[in-house]
Amino acid sequence: MFGVTLVSMTATPVPPLRVGNASGFYGDRFSAIREMLTEGPLDVLTGDYLAELTMAILGRDQLGDPGRGYARTFLRQMRDSLELIMERRIRVVTNAGGLNPRGLADRLTELAEGLGLEPRIACVTGDDLIDRAEELGLGSPLTANAYLGAFGIAACLDAGADIVVTGRVTDASLAVGPAASHFGWSPDDLDALAGATVAGHVIECGTQATGGNYAPPAGKRDEVGDPDRPGFPLAEIHADGSAVITKHPGSGGAVTTGTVTAQLVYEVCGPRYAGPDVTARLDTVRLTQEGPDRVLLSGARGEEPPADLKVGLTNITGFRNEVEFLVPGLDAEAKAALAERQLRAGLAAREPQDLRFTFVPAEDPHGPTQDAATARLRVVARDHDPAAIGRSFGAAAVELALGSYAGFHLTAPPRDARPDGVAATHLLVPATEVEHTAILPDGRRMAIAPAPRPRDLAEVPEPPLPEPLPEGPTRSAPLGLVLGARSGDKGADANLGVWADTDPAWRWLATTLTVDLLRELLPETADLRVTRYLLPHLRAANFWIEGMLAPGTARREGADPQAKGLGEWLRARRAPVPEALLPEVERP
Repeated sequence: MFGVTLVSMTATPVPPLRVGNASGFYGDRFSAIREMLTEGPLDVLTGDYLAELTMAILGRDQLGDPGRGYARTFLRQMRDSLELIMERRIRVVTNAGGLNPRGLADRLTELAEGLGLEPRIACVTGDDLIDRAEELGLGSPLTANAYLGAFGIAACLDAGADIVVTGRVTDASLAVGPAASHFGWSPDDLDALAGATVAGHVIECGTQATGGNYAPPAGKRDEVGDPDRPGFPLAEIHADGSAVITKHPGSGGAVTTGTVTAQLVYEVCGPRYAGPDVTARLDTVRLTQEGPDRVLLSGARGEEPPADLKVGLTNITGFRNEVEFLVPGLDAEAKAALAERQLRAGLAAREPQDLRFTFVPAEDPHGPTQDAATARLRVVARDHDPAAIGRSFGAAAVELALGSYAGFHLTAPPRDARPDGVAATHLLVPATEVEHTAILPDGRRMAIAPAPRPRDLAEVPEPPLPEPLPEGPTRSAPLGLVLGARSGDKGADANLGVWADTDPAWRWLATTLTVDLLRELLPETADLRVTRYLLPHLRAANFWIEGMLAPGTARREGADPQAKGLGEWLRARRAPVPEALLPEVERP
């Protein structure tokens, strides 16, 4: 019998996982992948290419060629960087597979063979429900995709994958999956999963976490010292789910509690941030500036996820084209009316189904610059047939050039019709109805079970309000002098996050910027359902504005169909602000 000696051993802590992001949307900076690979150390590189509008565009691509449906930019980026990825043993996780993850995985294999490389490529499928849409009560959309979670990605990485290609997973899952694999998390590790989800949400939109699209309170206008070319973010995720948000040394932009807050309140509804694997409680998250470009995310608590998965449905609502007449000088309205009559006559043989003319007066018809003295006539045409409003539509405007009003000119030559945005909706289906599948590098298929113990979402009780500021003098000032904001779209709804950078400003924000005041400041929201959620640890309030973008992404009339500028509009609005909160240069 062999003797056994028992030795006391202390487990070696698992090192943090460095997860970087190199894409926040389909069309983001092409060079970002190589920058992230070469500017500093990295374990995993992620790329988020999908949005509601993107899914519809990919769906239209597949109508013309069923072999498409993925983000083709990613293939070109891999041609440029795959050798370096393999050399440095960096794993890649991306949702660039879109509607055809298996197709993109096959193209990547062909690309690698041509380069003499042998990466182990895996993919995650099961999100695409289009063939079962009617059976599941989803109607007849162009695309129908369930938002899958992180454990399919983790299974692929556990099996040794170098590259994991997914379809529609939640954006945060691109970071949560690698962390779950690295640390060996199970579906029961809710707090750790919640922390990684929050970190994934922060880095998913690329440079928005490092100073891009950033609007701090006026007192911190220099917070991002090098805003010209922000670097892409990375999260150092720890075994307990806490994470440090940072960026590669020497890259542009900055990582501060402000830039991280701005991203945390972007495109979220309330304190419960529900996903397929965990519901993260945003109201538990705390931010700590640990040093230059290093912000610690900690304290995130997790709850069991809902039993249903969100399904994104899209339909391209038709096609759109537009032309803009520049109308200088006197009698601009009469000139615009002439152009409208002439263009309608030119289109009489096949007038578009929807033809709208909008006159925008000149800043000053007698102004000292031609731009200031020029009015505009914007013409938007919509039709289900792209040929009806293609280049022939713009050509009808060009034909008027020598026979219309004095000073006639256009802003651009004729162009083809474009998809007319997306009617995007979200429905729920039971997770048990979705065949979440990991296709491993050796071709084996692994079914991924839904969360074992789902839990219905419930409203979080409203937190107590802080003490109001003492009475004191106020003056009418733009809100942006004391508040930061970021806004965006979720289907037909708009999200507007507002935050303060000091405790006094937070006390004023929480007790003053109510739903009623928001409706007064932003009259377009007056007749809509608006809900305010307070996040005291972040000194933030999130306003969820239902129906503001109806009928869906990029389809709403106006200059801002995705609500990206809504926060800046609010910051420009004036209200009585306590003088004690205003920057010194703004005080009397």
